[in-house]
Parts: sequence; structure tokens; C-alpha cells
Amino acid sequence: MKKLLLLSAILLSMGILAQENNMKQGIFVSGEGIVKVVPDEVIIKSQIEHEGVNASTVKKENDQTADAILKYLKAQDIPESNIQTDYVNLNKRYNYNDKSYTYVARQAISITLKDLDKYEEIISGLLENGLNGINGIQFKSSEVEKYKTEARKRAVLAAKRKAEEFAGPLNQQVGKAITISESSGNNFQPVYRMADMKMSEESGSQQTLSPGEMEISVTVNVGFQLH
Repeated sequence: MKKLLLLSAILLSMGILAQENNMKQGIFVSGEGIVKVVPDEVIIKSQIEHEGVNASTVKKENDQTADAILKYLKAQDIPESNIQTDYVNLNKRYNYNDKSYTYVARQAISITLKDLDKYEEIISGLLENGLNGINGIQFKSSEVEKYKTEARKRAVLAAKRKAEEFAGPLNQQVGKAITISESSGNNFQPVYRMADMKMSEESGSQQTLSPGEMEISVTVNVGFQLH
């Protein structure tokens, strides 16, 4: 039994040593894959805010506005799963000029629109129902996982090309991959912007949204054998 355990330990050590030797003889590079897509969803970061001298009154005003907005979104067939309350708070604010206090109530709501064509209409409706702040917008893709897969393929191929560029001048060839890993971090990088306000001469409608493109990027680290 002891001989069997000793033999297993020797074989394991030899395997680890062989692997270490392969790694020492290899080339290690990184590759980045980028896929650019046109977003098909938008998240509206909205905020309701009221200020006054009475905390109960301020909170009540905020609650009434939030209720009106949620009812409006429901009437527009926005699913509840696409509406999220990010935070609700009530704070006391001191005015140093007249040494008085006021209360500020805030509620932030994120609204995901699956139809970008409804953006202008929804924004107008939110404002009409008491919304008094938009903290920003973020564009998304409903097929982000599919594009991540494509970005990974491109990243691996980019790493192989880089390895071949290094090995070529040395008159060596790139062999099979011996290690591969994906770098941690944010590989989903939405690029979004608000366009300049434009007035359509034909319809008289305002266009304030320009989705542009999104970049979905993945970086991989690959080790190749050299021959």
C-alpha cells in the first residue's frame, strides 16, 4: 500500500513538473474582442423630489407623485418587472443664510423601456405626472450574452494572432493552448449619449435621443506552446 501511495505521489509530481516545464517554454499573451451593437432598450433614471418645512407634508407630496407615475406607467403597459425603486429617503436640510430647517423627500425610480420609439412619449407623460428629475439614461441590449460569446471568440483569435506575431521573427510556431482565462472586470461597456435637441420641420416633434452604439468587450489571457 505504501509503495502504491509513493508511486502515485511520484507520478503526480512528474505531471506537475511537466506542466510547469510546458508553461516555462510557452508564450503568454492577452487578446481583446469587441462587438459593437445598436441597443434596443433604454433605462431611464428618474427622481421625484419635494422640499418643505413640514416632514409629513413633504413625504405625502412625494408619495402622491410616485403613485401617479406608477399608475401612468401601468396604463402605458410598462410591466412591473421593468420598474424599480432605487431608493427612498427623507432628509433634514439646514439653511445657513436664515438658520432655518427644511425637509427634502426623494424617491428614485428606474424604468426600462423595451421600445425606444416610446421614449419621447413616456418622458412627456412622466413630467406631466409630476416627475421633476432625470438623473440619466443607459442603453442596453436584450441579447448581451450572445454578443459576449462572440466577443470571447474574437478575443481568443486576437490572442492567437498576437502570439504568432511574436513567434514569427523567432522562426518558431505557435502550438496548442496550455492555459486560458478571462480577465475579471466590467466587460459590458455601454456607450450612450443625449443628442442635441432637434426640431423636425415636417412633424414639429422633438427628438432628444440618440442611442449610438454599445461596445461589449472581453479580454482573455492565453498561454501557447512554442515549437
